Amino acid sequence: MASVCKDGNGTKRVLYVGEDGRRRTLRLGKASMKQALAFKVKLEALISGSLTGAIDPETASWVAALPENMHGKLAALKLVKPRTSAPSVPLGEFVERYIASRVDVKPGTVLVLKQAQESLNAFFGSDKPLAEIHEGDAEAWRLWMVKQGFAEATIRKRCQNAKQFLAAAIKQKLVSSNPFAGLKSSAKANDSRLYFVTQEDFQKVLDAACDSEWRLLLALARFGGLRTPSEVLGLRWGDINWEKNRMRVGSPKTAHHPGGESRLVPIFGELRPYLMEAFEEAVPGAEYCISRYRQANINLRTQALRFIHRAGLKPWPRVFQNLRASRETELTQTFPLHVVTSWLGNSQIIAAKHYLSVRDEDFDRAAQNAAQSAAELGCKQGKSTPEPTLENRVFPLVTADCGPVRQFLLAPRGFEPLLPG
Repeated sequence: MASVCKDGNGTKRVLYVGEDGRRRTLRLGKASMKQALAFKVKLEALISGSLTGAIDPETASWVAALPENMHGKLAALKLVKPRTSAPSVPLGEFVERYIASRVDVKPGTVLVLKQAQESLNAFFGSDKPLAEIHEGDAEAWRLWMVKQGFAEATIRKRCQNAKQFLAAAIKQKLVSSNPFAGLKSSAKANDSRLYFVTQEDFQKVLDAACDSEWRLLLALARFGGLRTPSEVLGLRWGDINWEKNRMRVGSPKTAHHPGGESRLVPIFGELRPYLMEAFEEAVPGAEYCISRYRQANINLRTQALRFIHRAGLKPWPRVFQNLRASRETELTQTFPLHVVTSWLGNSQIIAAKHYLSVRDEDFDRAAQNAAQSAAELGCKQGKSTPEPTLENRVFPLVTADCGPVRQFLLAPRGFEPLLPG
């Protein structure tokens, strides 16, 4: 049996009798009595298991999860076997091997992982052993990215990737803990990059475009709400249903979700002319709606910026994403949000966080509604009911200038109060 003793400075120690019959002491440091008693119970189970040669699975799991210092104390007392030190693996080598193993992710995801790898190597050095990176180092790396001028959303994404790398290292028994676990990594919307592209400004960009395919490419983003380039370049003429006025849009981004490989999108009235124009000018037998700008060496964003400058406009922060977000903002003014997100292929949470914006028109409409409500209220309450005259038994009652005139008959009796009986 073991017992818990309290010391004057708030620390606890557990006393027990070893296999040789001698009294042993295991110092726990500062701990509550509840924690010390729980440790005592596990220690008794460990001592009992060492005597019988069989440790129950719960105790074994408890031992495996112990911190290195406490596990070392138990190993020094010969209650457990010493842990074998994990091989020292350099940070750069491990992350490179991990990224190469992720054959299940898309090229865009690989690019994001490599960007996080570059940040880690730039700060720690590629030769830094994984086991020597601690929580303080992780926090210093985050502050270094802040000093480098990275956006908060970028920093959080790279912290998320760093957690991902070290989680894989834990599974491979290369490290015992994840030093990046405490860093903020949840997605954060960057309101400064939200921008609503009006249809008037967008029309100027369409007028500046060089041909029908570029006009369709831009229109699919702004009027169709398609992701560019993945969904726009993947659209085929066979996906267009002219009779039902809808098109099937393949979505590589959401293909890994059940039913997310494609979705149906209406051929909106603003989009249809540009779709028909490109169809009429398409080469016979053409498979894709956009066929001339599919090469990997064509930078769609650079060319789109040329059109924006040619239109005399200042480029918005995210050339194609802002077009898609502007369409979603417009559609939510007419259709329920669950319908709009079904058409655009995102969730209501993502739409509210990263897509929808407040426009000047929303303020104007709110002011108009307020003025209209005040006018209606004044119409109802602006004039009092005129006093009826005694010249006739029929009394006109005017409720308001905009309301109908109602007539009431005067009761055939005098003005004296009625007497009972």
